[in-house]
Amino acid sequence: MNHEIINRYFPSLTDRQKEQFAALDALYHDWNSKINVISRKDIDNLYEHHVLHSLAIAELIRFKPGTAVMDLGTGGGFPGIPLAIMFPEAKFHLVDSIGKKIRVCQEVSTALGLQNVTTQWCRAEEVKQQFHFVVSRAVMPLPDLVKIVRKNISREQFNGLPNGLICLKGGELDQEAKPFGKAAQITSLNEYFEEEFFETKKLVYLPL
Repeated sequence: MNHEIINRYFPSLTDRQKEQFAALDALYHDWNSKINVISRKDIDNLYEHHVLHSLAIAELIRFKPGTAVMDLGTGGGFPGIPLAIMFPEAKFHLVDSIGKKIRVCQEVSTALGLQNVTTQWCRAEEVKQQFHFVVSRAVMPLPDLVKIVRKNISREQFNGLPNGLICLKGGELDQEAKPFGKAAQITSLNEYFEEEFFETKKLVYLPL
């Protein structure tokens, strides 16, 4: 499955964005052979399982220019790097506690010419800056994540949705979301994407 899947769901991409998305394949294959950031069997499904999955967040919200977003536990740069391509005028701060993963994020961002990505090698608890949104892909249970990131959510509002946490998760989320009641909005990704991979995948948005 190649980058055409991205163009199909997001038909209004600029030529520059199309080039950047197309370049991800070779970049991640190359870096993955040196530093394993994506499982071997999954690298061939890069666009569906990682890039498009990350872009589910773009179906929920279009970040306005100047929006600051932290990607917590970014791993090899997901969802941060696909979102940074999609929203070149928003700023993305990619954080991971594993240094070699942050190195991959830096190298891929540089190769793509992304001016709107910064990285930080540290634990989430150590990040002091504030952001309009925190995005994350299945790093930890929701209540634990909220405890850590609440301090990082800015009070300044200017997007279509109130500032908060946006997570990509799989499986059964009722227990995790229970403490937040109706505040936690859960969307099944099969509402956005028809591929079978998304049947069990969810997007959780929690204003903070």
